[in-house]
Amino acid sequence: MSKKIDSALKDLTKALKKHAEVLGAPAVSLKKSQRASARVAAAGAAYVEAVHAKTGVGNPFSDLESQLEPSTIASLSAERDRIAKNLTGPISTVDPEEAAAAKKKK
Repeated sequence: MSKKIDSALKDLTKALKKHAEVLGAPAVSLKKSQRASARVAAAGAAYVEAVHAKTGVGNPFSDLESQLEPSTIASLSAERDRIAKNLTGPISTVDPEEAAAAKKKK
């Protein structure tokens, strides 16, 4: 393994362990959790840079969010759209004269 990749991997591992330690504690400090998250992000970026510089390979973390099957993504998208349509659909309004006429009929 390349020395730069090995060093970046050690830094990433250390940052991930610290992140787990901070966020796994019974009481989680917002400031500490933000620092730990920033360290993980920085160490991850350094690792990606080291790997790319040595091998030319792209970011191994780039598709973490797209590991769902296409059918699952389609189903979730359809459900999201259906909910959005029902919650934000057209709001029917009543003409004031029609409302007054309806009240008189009662």
